[in-house]
Amino acid sequence: MLSDLEKTAIRDHYQNIAKSLPHFRPRAAQRQMIAAIAQAFSRSQSVSGEAAPEREGESIVVVEGPTGVGKSLAYLLAGGIMAQTRGKKLVVSSATVALQEQLVGRDLPFVVQHSGLTLTFALAKGRGRYLCPYKLYQLTQSNAQDSLVGFESPNVLWDSKPRPEELAQLRVLADEFAARRFNGDRDTWPEAIDDGIWFKVTNDRHGCLKAACPNRAECPFFLARETLDTVDVVVANHDLLLADIGMGGGVILPSPADSFYCIDEAHHLPKKALSQFAAEHSLNQALWFLERVGGVVDKVAGVTDKGELATLADEAAQAVIESLQEWMMHLADEPTLAAHDGFNEPSWLWPDGVVPNSLELLVNNTALSAQALLKNLNHLNDALAAARRDQNQDGPLIDRLTGELGMMTARAEQVEAVWSQMATTTVEGEAPLAKWVSRKMTDKPDYVFHASPISSASKLANGLWRRAAGAVLTSATLRSLGNFDLLLRQTGLIWLPETTCVALDSPFDFSQQGELYIPTLAASPKDVTAHTAEIARWLPKLVSHAEPIGTLVLFSSRKQMQEVALRLPESHLPLLLIQGELPKNILLAKHHEAIAAGKPSVIFGLDSFAEGLDLPGEACVQVIIAKLPFAMPDNPIEKTQNRWIEQRGGNPFLEITVPEASIKLIQAVGRLIRTESDYGRITILDNRIITARYGKQMLACLPPFKRIG
Repeated sequence: MLSDLEKTAIRDHYQNIAKSLPHFRPRAAQRQMIAAIAQAFSRSQSVSGEAAPEREGESIVVVEGPTGVGKSLAYLLAGGIMAQTRGKKLVVSSATVALQEQLVGRDLPFVVQHSGLTLTFALAKGRGRYLCPYKLYQLTQSNAQDSLVGFESPNVLWDSKPRPEELAQLRVLADEFAARRFNGDRDTWPEAIDDGIWFKVTNDRHGCLKAACPNRAECPFFLARETLDTVDVVVANHDLLLADIGMGGGVILPSPADSFYCIDEAHHLPKKALSQFAAEHSLNQALWFLERVGGVVDKVAGVTDKGELATLADEAAQAVIESLQEWMMHLADEPTLAAHDGFNEPSWLWPDGVVPNSLELLVNNTALSAQALLKNLNHLNDALAAARRDQNQDGPLIDRLTGELGMMTARAEQVEAVWSQMATTTVEGEAPLAKWVSRKMTDKPDYVFHASPISSASKLANGLWRRAAGAVLTSATLRSLGNFDLLLRQTGLIWLPETTCVALDSPFDFSQQGELYIPTLAASPKDVTAHTAEIARWLPKLVSHAEPIGTLVLFSSRKQMQEVALRLPESHLPLLLIQGELPKNILLAKHHEAIAAGKPSVIFGLDSFAEGLDLPGEACVQVIIAKLPFAMPDNPIEKTQNRWIEQRGGNPFLEITVPEASIKLIQAVGRLIRTESDYGRITILDNRIITARYGKQMLACLPPFKRIG
């Protein structure tokens, strides 16, 4: 229950914003969101002793907040106050870097300045965004004369002898960091840093020397992590949040039990989670590192007196090599993976995640060998850590071996993750794992092994929701076909019955600000050629080549987008800006320049332009949607998921495809009205929205624009 102190604090700080800004208008939907978050977080149960309380979603709220509500202000104000009064951290997670930067650079400073609420905050990034000073100094000192002196096993760090320009880049980084003109955060370097170079100077948790590192005091990663311990609000992204949860929680970010989460752009979370929990590895890359395990563990044995462990690790590595070589023979004979002239790489999907009978023994043997390798490498890492505490040991040598062994351990962990899932047999009634092999179309034959859950619901429910002190999930579009069912199923919140769902009203008057036009087309999108011709015929009628307004035309297919562009009359070609032909920032700049100069401009875009693109005012007066945004279930995870739904008597098109398309359509339509003064027209060039039953459902969920035509 909310205390009187919390109620007063929320009211007073919100009123401070209104007093501080003459043109600020409190919005009913924003106040409703603030109240919903505060009420949910007030129901959080305290953790007593070691046992965490059984959570049923009582402190979780799902809020659909349309554009214009002011969601970030609502969750930062309510979440910040509740976190302070309840002794929690506020962890804000977004799907995009753009929103992270907006939160840290604009929204949080705004709340602090105008509300009077004292909030400290910091941006959280993954370890890979920071350089490792120890590795950087070692590389630049050892290579001072363009040599590799000091590296007993240079192939661990370099695939070949470093080029002079690579060494020069490393020295510049080292000089700038030593002079404190560079803080070690890759994103603050004024120019792009080549991935190959950056990989040499960053680190992972396996190769890190931690407290024993001689450069620990100036380590950008640990300095950033120490900052997170001192602030009220931690701004992260979904990938970092999910990586932390995957490691048990509280490793990178504050622990779930001590955190209130504000998950913005929450509709991205399920697919982000699937990507995080999936595993894959290349056969050739695995062989490359496995062949080097013996040399590294022998050197480790020399300073740890763990010869037996080193032998076991080497034997396990050799066993994995033998298994992978056997895989190469099997895969070379697999007709599904035969080379073809198409653009897509061939793949071999195992239906329902069931390993072919002839390969069961090989799968299990590969998994056992990979597990043994990882186990023994971890033991050797522990032995190195113990040796480092021995003052009589060669510290620099141990540090160098720690980095080399850490790299081996990280790669072994990746391989083990794949084969553990490959060898997993799903319990009857549970969702299967998707398992497949793809062939890389390169000069040297290579294959990639993949394994993935088909749903992230269970991992999110058990790893996050049942452990978090509280959470708000929000986005402009969370409902599908008028309800939250799809999101609740995909995130696992369906199993937490006390979860609250709130759909806020839009502040816009859609019936006055916008029109909806659905012209009668002679062709159905099912006939792609005829439908493409129809779009090309209609666009010149819909888009004036003289009226100085912006038009956004959204396609579901790049091929169709390009073919329509080729068929436009010459009068419209100078107006056209096509996604992919220019960098996004340059394309948008040219679009705004044309509108400012009193000229029309037309953007042709794909799915990614249907979300997050903000073109207020005259920059977007018309949105034309070429066809309903149905996704083709063409990846192995979706194919496995659809088979599972069908086997349970369901219809994947109605259960998954239509609801997801409904969300995408609402997002696309949402590009039109971005402010209370915007106006314009939505045109949908797909008659299925009025002829098909599912289309009518999707149409009913769109904003109440005035229908014309």
